[in-house]
Amino acid sequence: MKGNENMKYIIDNDLHIHSQLYLCSKDPEQNKENILSYAEKTGLKTICLTDHFWDEAVEPPSRWYERQNYEHITEAKPLPQGKDVKFLFGCEADLSKDLTLGVAREKFDSFDFIIIPTTHLHMMGFTISEEEGKTPEGRANAWIKRLEGVLNMDLPFHKIGLAHLTCALIAKPREEFLKVLNLIPDEEMERLFEKAAQLGVGIELNMCDMSFSEEEKETILRPYRIAKRCGCKFYCGSDAHTPSEFEGYKEIMERAVDLLGLTEDDKFIIKTKI
Repeated sequence: MKGNENMKYIIDNDLHIHSQLYLCSKDPEQNKENILSYAEKTGLKTICLTDHFWDEAVEPPSRWYERQNYEHITEAKPLPQGKDVKFLFGCEADLSKDLTLGVAREKFDSFDFIIIPTTHLHMMGFTISEEEGKTPEGRANAWIKRLEGVLNMDLPFHKIGLAHLTCALIAKPREEFLKVLNLIPDEEMERLFEKAAQLGVGIELNMCDMSFSEEEKETILRPYRIAKRCGCKFYCGSDAHTPSEFEGYKEIMERAVDLLGLTEDDKFIIKTKI
């Protein structure tokens, strides 16, 4: 919208939220009614349920993901709507080491928003090969390969988000994670984010990723600074699995927005019928 380039980015969205249906949550308090209440109390305008999903029509699923099928995650529907809050239905669809996306094309229209984690590099043999996972250099190359793989897919990018690009699951311990990020060249990030901007895909500011120390600040923010220069649009996500993980959301997101100098013109907006 004209004039938004001078208006600070407003934290009015949380487009990465898990519920009790997610097998790593199972917290009965993390239900759809409480999630809506959190949004209303926090002053959010758009939220999205994004439980992990692997489509039974897509092979090969991991044994863990077999239980996160479409029938399971749609137990959340219908989602309650607030007077001033849109509650969208989405999913977090994983990506195998062979760049197989865990959502079938015929399911695209079943979701308001689909987030894709290219940085789940902790599932050795499933999301990253044994060879790639051996060294920081291999993991840095996997970061590039997986992001490029998604950008080369035929996807409805107007409702696709790239989840937690600086997720700590890239490598452990923390020192190796930071080393992997530093090994990714600026020119590779520029090439990928220029394409991401052209496609219109959303770039996630994840609450966990943005909870960095002062010493880590420039390493963590470098990809997002480059993405902003390339014209990418950003959304926010708590990645909450329990009610307690919503705490401090706005404060952490405000810090990230301030450090990146984001404006309303930098905001990714999902166009929906709701």
